[in-house]
Amino acid sequence: MKAKFRASRNPLGNPVLTMDSISNMIIQIKNAGIAGHSDVHVPYSKLKHSVAEALKKEGFIKDAEKETYKSKPVLSLELFLENRMPKIKGVKRISKPSKRVYKKFSEIHAVKSGYGAMIISTSKGIMSGREARKAKLGGEALFSIW
Repeated sequence: MKAKFRASRNPLGNPVLTMDSISNMIIQIKNAGIAGHSDVHVPYSKLKHSVAEALKKEGFIKDAEKETYKSKPVLSLELFLENRMPKIKGVKRISKPSKRVYKKFSEIHAVKSGYGAMIISTSKGIMSGREARKAKLGGEALFSIW
């Protein structure tokens, strides 16, 4: 008997298995940068938009705005490219749907000696590790990016 997967459609019309949406977003951003693309479109959600705004504050992406594509909401992200080299070199998902990882503000450390950032979901919203440490807030560590 074949296993049935719940499939959805991404903005380009290709079937995609429903998985961790944050992981899919950050991997799409990283892969688009490596491929030399200046922008990337991901399915819209408020959580993804908040993550994109945190990445914008940290200087990893230029702009993030909500658009519509074939009457579906899409988050359009404009990437930083320096001489066709992406600013984002790597990402690592910390907290997963199968295992949530929470950190106190004293446990939040610099990523790649300060060249990277950790994105954290706090009670005051999604913010970078630097902002959370400054505000003395802990929360769920979503991912680190460098």
